Amino acid sequence: MSQEKLAKEIVELVGGEKNVVSLVHCATRLRFVLKDDAKADKAKLEKTEGIIAVKENGGQFQVVVGNKVPEVYSAIGQISNILDDSSEKEKPSKSAKGIGGIIDVISSIFAPLLGVMAGAGILKGLLLIASNVGWLETTETTYKILFAAADSLFYFLPLLLAVTTARKFKGNMFVAMTIAGALIYPSIVTLKAEGTPTDFFGIPVILMNYSSTVIPIILAVIVMSKLEKFFNKVLHESVKNFVTPLFLLVIMVPLTLLVFGPFGVYVGNAIASGLVAAFGFSPLLAGAVMGASWQLLVIFGIHWGLIPVFINNVAVYGRDGVKPAATASIFAQTGAAFGVMLKTKNKKLKTLAGSSTLTALFGITEPAIYGVTLPLKRPFIAGVIGGAVGGAIIGQAGTQAFASGAPGLLTLPIFYGPGGEGFPGLILGICVSFVVAAALTYIMGFKDPVEEEEKEKSTESAKASARAAASSDQEVLSPIEGTIVDLSDVPDPAFSSGAMGKGIAIEPAVGRVVAPFDGTITVAFKKKHALAVVSDTGAEILVHVGVDTVKLDGQHFTSHIQEGDRVKAGDLLLEFDIAEIKAAGYHTVTPIIVTNSANYEEVVPLITGQVRVQEPLLTLYGGKGQEQE
Repeated sequence: MSQEKLAKEIVELVGGEKNVVSLVHCATRLRFVLKDDAKADKAKLEKTEGIIAVKENGGQFQVVVGNKVPEVYSAIGQISNILDDSSEKEKPSKSAKGIGGIIDVISSIFAPLLGVMAGAGILKGLLLIASNVGWLETTETTYKILFAAADSLFYFLPLLLAVTTARKFKGNMFVAMTIAGALIYPSIVTLKAEGTPTDFFGIPVILMNYSSTVIPIILAVIVMSKLEKFFNKVLHESVKNFVTPLFLLVIMVPLTLLVFGPFGVYVGNAIASGLVAAFGFSPLLAGAVMGASWQLLVIFGIHWGLIPVFINNVAVYGRDGVKPAATASIFAQTGAAFGVMLKTKNKKLKTLAGSSTLTALFGITEPAIYGVTLPLKRPFIAGVIGGAVGGAIIGQAGTQAFASGAPGLLTLPIFYGPGGEGFPGLILGICVSFVVAAALTYIMGFKDPVEEEEKEKSTESAKASARAAASSDQEVLSPIEGTIVDLSDVPDPAFSSGAMGKGIAIEPAVGRVVAPFDGTITVAFKKKHALAVVSDTGAEILVHVGVDTVKLDGQHFTSHIQEGDRVKAGDLLLEFDIAEIKAAGYHTVTPIIVTNSANYEEVVPLITGQVRVQEPLLTLYGGKGQEQE
C-alpha cells in the first residue's frame, strides 16, 4: 500500500480531518489529539495493512506504523490541512488530566526532536570514540567543526523546545524563541560565568546556566501562551500584533530569569539527583528494575517522563547513568522476537518476527512488541526477564551515556566515554539480555498460530461433514438493497445482543423490502414497520425496518401483505420513505434476524459492503426436521 493511500485511510478512520486537533509523530507512531475519540474506528485501523497497532495513552490516539512514520506523516500533510498550524481547530471533547496530561505534554514537546536528537547523539558518541582512541585531537579544527554540528542541538535545546512547546500550547513560536534566546544570550552567559551580582530593578536575580536545560523554557512558554491569549483578547485589533509581543518579552524574560529558570533548574537537578542516588545505593537492583520496566513504560507512554531527566543529567553532569540500563530492555525484546522467529512454524509470523528483530536492533521496538511478543504473551515476559538480567549487569558496570539518543546498535557510541569505562559492561549486558530472552522464548514456547490453524481446519472439516449430512440448509436472499452493517453495531440492544436471534443488518439505500425466499407471511405488524416470514423448510426471518420506528404509528410505511399470504422470493412486501423516517429522527438501519437460530448449527453471513436485492445474504446450515406440515 502506498504511503498516500495509507495516509488517506488513517485520516478517514480517525474520524476525518475535522476530528483532528493536532498531530505529531515520534520514531514509530502518529500521535493524534482528537476532538472525539469515539469517532475513530480503532478496530478497522488495527486491521488496516501497514498499521502495526493502535494505542490510546496520555490523551493521545496513537497509530503505530513503524519506521515509515515520517513518510506517512508527510503524506497526511499533503492530503489534508491537519499539519497547518494556521488553521483554526476546535479543542478535543475531553483532554487528558493528571499523569496522562503531563505525559501528553512531554511527548508532544519532545517527539518532533527525537530524530535529530538521535543523529546528533550518534555523531557526538563517534567523536568521543575518535578522541579517546587518538584518531582526532580535540584541538583540531576538524574536530571542532564536527563537535559543533553534534553539540549545537543540545547547547541550543531551549530554542528548539520553545518551538515545540509553543506549537503544543498554541503560542507565538517566534516570541517563545526570543525568550529562549535571552536565556542563553552572550551577555547573560557572561554575567553567570563571571559571578557578577545581578538584579532586576533591585530584585536579586539568581543566574543559572540555561544551555541544554529543559524545564525552565517549557514552564516559561506555557505561561507565555496563557498571557498571549489574554493580551490578544483585551488589546485592540490595530495594536495587538506588536503590543502583545512587547508585553510578553518585557514580562516573560525577567520573570523566567527570576522565577521559572531557577525553579526549573532546581527541580530538574533534584529529580536527576534522586535517580543518581538510586543507582548509587544499588546499581545492580536499580539497573534490573530499569531493564525490566522500560518497555512496559513505553507501552503506556510513561517513558516520556524520564526523557527530560536523561537530557538534564547529560547537561548537568556531562553523563547519565540511568539510561544505559534501559538499553537492555530494547535488546531483550529484540531477542524475544528472534526466539519467536526460530520457534514458529507459521511462515507469516516467522517473516514478521524476522523483520521486527532487524528493526528492533536499531532501537525501533514497536513492530516487535505490538506485532510479535505482546500478542503471544510469553515472549514478552521472556523479554522483561532478559531486560532485568541485562539491566542488572549494565547497572553494576556503571555504564554512562554521554549524549542523547534512542538506544540501539547505531547509538552504542554515546555510551563510550573517556577510557571506555563501563562500555564492556554495556556490551555484555545487551548480549546477555538478547540471549536470555531468546532462549526463554524458545524454551517457554507460545501458542503458535500454526496450531490454531490446524484446529480451525479440523473444526471446518467437521462442520463441512455436518453440513453434508444436513437434510435442509437454507439460503436467505437479501430483502433490501444497501450497505451491510454488523448486527452488533445496531443501536438497539434487543438486536445487537443477539437476544432476538442471529442475523445481519442493512443500512437501506432503497425503501423496498422483498421476500427473501419462497414462504408464508406469519406476522404483518399493524404499524407496518416490520414483518416475519417463514420459508418452506422452516426458517423464520424477521425484517425490522429501522430502530424504534414503531413510534411512527405506520407513517412513511406502505404494506403490501397480510398474515397468511404465500410469497415468492423477490415479491414486494413493504415500502418505506427513508428520507422522511430520518427526518423524524429515527435510524433506518434494518436488522434481518433468524428468530429460530437455535434450530441451526450455523448462521453464516455471505457478503460485506454493498448488497443488492435478491443477492445471497445468509446461509443457515444444519437445520433438520423443520419442514412445515
